[in-house]
Amino acid sequence: MIADPQGTVLVLFAIFCRIGACIMTLPGFSSARISMNIRLLLAVAISISLTPLLFDTVYPRISGTGASMIAVIVAEVLIGMMYGLVPRFFVLGLQFAGTSMSMAIGLSSPGSGDVLEDTSETALTNMISFAGLLILFMLDFHHVVFRALAESYSVMPIGDLPDTQKMLITLTDTLSATFILMLRLASPFLIFGLMFNVGVGLVNKLAPQIPIFYISTPYLLMGGLVLLYFSISAMVMQFARYFPMIFDF
Repeated sequence: MIADPQGTVLVLFAIFCRIGACIMTLPGFSSARISMNIRLLLAVAISISLTPLLFDTVYPRISGTGASMIAVIVAEVLIGMMYGLVPRFFVLGLQFAGTSMSMAIGLSSPGSGDVLEDTSETALTNMISFAGLLILFMLDFHHVVFRALAESYSVMPIGDLPDTQKMLITLTDTLSATFILMLRLASPFLIFGLMFNVGVGLVNKLAPQIPIFYISTPYLLMGGLVLLYFSISAMVMQFARYFPMIFDF
């Protein structure tokens, strides 16, 4: 028997604000390929499942309505979006690495439709980003995110305004760590492309009458694809292994 139905509904709604905002920005769940109704029902289902665990923590802090409840909603949405943007930046970093690799090995063909979003990406970027996200789902990365959300109520209690400075520091630190990691993953292709183009430039200086850049493009592409064949598995696994470290804040 529910002693306070109104308070229970407010608790569920407050939890839904944080969970729903996170799912709205979480990679994979926020994809344009997933129906909005499915995302809404998923957020509601996760909120209902977490309500018994968080009820004793949230209920004492939901004491009023009106302006105070509006402040709670705004704060919860901001916190949920931050927890969703951290893994989203990490996955976007893999798309950045794929685009850099495509340019380095001469595979910068006209972009096609993205597998995850409604943007235009190259075939190599689509393959790498989809493989990385698939590995994350196989390793249950969403469980890490939802557990962090459940534990966030002790770090960022409901009803208090979030520290926006700490939130911005968290996002900038995530961007910095993601950039360094993706630069390391794409560095073999960047070095290969740089060395190849420098060598081709020297050959062109020795024989300027030969259009060496047009002749060398197939060799650049072939070398890049061979390098991709031997390194893509290690690259994707490194991406998946560093995900918990990036999200551990």
